[in-house]
Amino acid sequence: MFNFKDELKRYDFSFFGICTVIFIIGILNLYSATHSHGVGPEEGLYKTQIMWFIISWIVGVGVSFIQPKNLFRLAYPSYVIGVALLIVVLIVGHSALGGQRWIAIGPIKYQPSETVKIAVILVLARWFSKANPDQETGFRELVVPFLLAFIPAIMVIIQPDLGTGSLCLFIFFAISFYRKLKWKTIVIIGAIGIVSATVMYNFGLREYQKKRVITFLDPEFDAKGSGYNAIQSKIAIGSGQFFGKGFGRSSQGALNYLPENHTDFIFAIFNEEHGFIGSIILIALYLALFYKLIMLASNVNKLFDSIVVIGVLAIFFAHTIINMSMVSGLLPIVGIPLPFMSYGGSNLLTFGICVGLVTSVSNARSLFI
Repeated sequence: MFNFKDELKRYDFSFFGICTVIFIIGILNLYSATHSHGVGPEEGLYKTQIMWFIISWIVGVGVSFIQPKNLFRLAYPSYVIGVALLIVVLIVGHSALGGQRWIAIGPIKYQPSETVKIAVILVLARWFSKANPDQETGFRELVVPFLLAFIPAIMVIIQPDLGTGSLCLFIFFAISFYRKLKWKTIVIIGAIGIVSATVMYNFGLREYQKKRVITFLDPEFDAKGSGYNAIQSKIAIGSGQFFGKGFGRSSQGALNYLPENHTDFIFAIFNEEHGFIGSIILIALYLALFYKLIMLASNVNKLFDSIVVIGVLAIFFAHTIINMSMVSGLLPIVGIPLPFMSYGGSNLLTFGICVGLVTSVSNARSLFI
């Protein structure tokens, strides 16, 4: 029987706490990025972001009270719903920014490709926890879970959203390696990966996506076109130097040299205003979150629970590393938001649910301590 007082006593507030601190830094940074060039269409985005944060935390807290055994039961239904929503997007989805990625519900635009990542985590966790959990995983055992991740991934890539679609596959690979692959399987996966990447680049990528790869290697190749964002981002980061220019003093934001400075390039604005010191503090917060997730995954009794945590870790790690790397010129530019820093309701909702999932696992673990 559910007892709120008992639930509250063993409730793990740490994950929500760390992410709330990151969000507070993010909302201040978003306010600075959207107000540094005066009144405009982006001026009120920080208010919308706060609203979405509250909604995502309410949903996340609700998820945290769902027992992991019930998450196990919800794995397949959530996956079916997630794929169905992606089909709806492809048929009647709202188009913007060169892609058909949203479902419009009145004034609200919901992006199913964000939340489908959670469904992929749950369905893979259920599959791997039932399929020979005590043995090393061979190539044949990976076929079905790969298809479970590939189906939503290819549907997202078609939208087109290569970055988010690739994340579904990254979740699969992260969980697969966590399940202890045979060396032969690792070699086969590596070979398939090299061949697939070559084929994808030559026949699967659109022209603007190929240009992103080329300008990553040589930003000056198209300095006023596809290489512009990468160049301006590095200028913003470099100009922050050690201590930064100060809150609200981003010249790249004020002069609007850096497009999408409230979403994909929010970390560049943060670097410009707060410098190396500010970046180290922010990175330390993300590292604390990663460390907590790793420790939780290694201290739970059930394989399903640990795989769910690893899946959530894969999402946060990939988003953080890819976003920071792309704005620093270490990776090609892709549309991957920085958790709790970049503007966006759907990604905030996804991150909130993820925090709820790992909190649920942590709370259930304390039952046996």
